[in-house]
Amino acid sequence: MTPSKTVVPEPMGLLELVGADLGVSAPRTVSQSEVDAFADLTGDHQWIHVDTERAKSGPFGSTIVHGFFTLALVPLMFGETLEISETSMGVNYGLDKVRFIAPLRPDEEVRARATLTSAEALPEGAGVHAAARVAVERVEDGQLCCVADIVFRYYV
Repeated sequence: MTPSKTVVPEPMGLLELVGADLGVSAPRTVSQSEVDAFADLTGDHQWIHVDTERAKSGPFGSTIVHGFFTLALVPLMFGETLEISETSMGVNYGLDKVRFIAPLRPDEEVRARATLTSAEALPEGAGVHAAARVAVERVEDGQLCCVADIVFRYYV
């Protein structure tokens, strides 16, 4: 599947795109060394993430990427599906729902698909408050790894 993105000239253009598929990000991989670095940063050294030998006999057959690491990739990949040409800034506003559907193993390629689920103008035309569903899936088989309903704002 070829990466694709929606380009909107300015934030108010999002108001007309509610329900639209925004695009698909480029494939990405997370290496075991990145998983190890994430474990060091967060203090989450659970063996299913960092002990490659023990994880071979564990429930997933190998180490797996932390769910929150996968979630941390969502803004990056989402940014590859939507571009606002003229905006003073965009901010992450929060999350409404996140699910970790299936494990992601190090060195597996993933991509994100995004759909705009809501958009409303901010007071005084300051910008747009919007939400999107971002589905992170394995490239190899299309299996969903993570689905996140993200909330963001773009300012004029």
